[in-house]
Amino acid sequence: MNLATQSSIRLITSVPGPLSLELQKLRESNVPRGVKSVLPVFIRRAEGATLEDVDGNQFLDFTGGIGCQNAGHRPAAVTAAIHEQADKFLHTCFTVSPYEDYLRLAELLNTRTPGTFAKKTFFVNSGAEAVENAIKIARHFTRRQAIIAFEDAFHGRTQLAMSLTSKPHPYKAGFGPFAPEVYRMPYAYCYRCPYNLKYPSCEVECARRLESTFKRQVESEAVAAIIFEPVLGEGGFIAPPPEWFGVIAKVCRERGILIIADEIQTGFCRTGPLFASERFGLEPDLLLTGKSMAGGLPLAGITGRAEIMDSPGPGGLGGTFGGNPVACAAALGILESMDLLHLEERSEHIGRLFESTTRDWKRRFPLIGDIRGLGAMRAFELVKDQATRAPADSETQKILAACHRRGLLIISAGTLGNVIRILVPLVATDSQIEEGLTVLEQAMVEVSG
Repeated sequence: MNLATQSSIRLITSVPGPLSLELQKLRESNVPRGVKSVLPVFIRRAEGATLEDVDGNQFLDFTGGIGCQNAGHRPAAVTAAIHEQADKFLHTCFTVSPYEDYLRLAELLNTRTPGTFAKKTFFVNSGAEAVENAIKIARHFTRRQAIIAFEDAFHGRTQLAMSLTSKPHPYKAGFGPFAPEVYRMPYAYCYRCPYNLKYPSCEVECARRLESTFKRQVESEAVAAIIFEPVLGEGGFIAPPPEWFGVIAKVCRERGILIIADEIQTGFCRTGPLFASERFGLEPDLLLTGKSMAGGLPLAGITGRAEIMDSPGPGGLGGTFGGNPVACAAALGILESMDLLHLEERSEHIGRLFESTTRDWKRRFPLIGDIRGLGAMRAFELVKDQATRAPADSETQKILAACHRRGLLIISAGTLGNVIRILVPLVATDSQIEEGLTVLEQAMVEVSG
């Protein structure tokens, strides 16, 4: 590919540029150091799969605002819906005086989430808030207290969501005490199997250990729900074997335990289908949405079986800004855009393009221990040695820095800090994806020596 004539990346200053450096000084004086940015360049405009900073540099975006831009930056249907709604009203609070778009969006999610049973949906502001409300609803319905979560999981940064999250640094260290009645078991991380078994001869032993959890940690009759991401996000883009969910679901159904699918990052065509649960034939009792649902505006949802969602009484659920009218209008525009642009098929195509482009990378780059993912949710796990699988966390940061210098915005993941994740907007062209992977390849060559 001739990057000189087709490049989406345009760098006219060093990265970060002089105006970004000035703004960084203002930031350091006014924003806590705990609010970290991957790359200290300040953005003034975004379009599709590109970002332009205040210095006029144009970056190719392989992060999508951490999975919030599956339909691309500023899709036309979304910006039109936002402008139309802004001309009507910005806020009334749905729990005071409701409005139609909240109902239309709830109706769409009830129809399009997995499962043919009756469903209801309620909206909040963020993924963490969706997680906390799902646990609240599950406990109320089952009259049980305990929740089972997984190692390497990420569910948010608020108190209960942080308690469900697995990774201590930087998310939990020093922020305790944590919420009680949270129990944890290993996820199906086949590349680093906690039982030193191999798939498929293991017969998904990690899923069968759920019964052991009831014997060694918490009795099943005390467990309200089990919560998991169909593909781990922050944990490293780990997808379990397809039969894993069936084993987990069977045990939960037998024990009266609710199944909560956290699709905040996997939803809205990131793995191919509208929801990753569809790939695994999973019909969760509660399904959580967020991130790409409103194209970057703060909106998240809890969709679940009607009888479960109706368990809390009037006033038991709510929030001042939940289901904001502008965000609901944006989300309706997102779903329209995803259908018009056939983003389910586009996500699968991006996955195939990724596989064909990176087919020989593991052989060429000893730093790569594993290449994995579903649809357009893809990742590389980097190791110091392919035999020992020792995590290459420092090398991961060097590769990211090399990408940033070349104009590719890309981020890491993984409990061990050694995974590079791809969250490119699904509207990115084939040439843009190839360009981004070419930059990543150049960075791999640079760091590998």
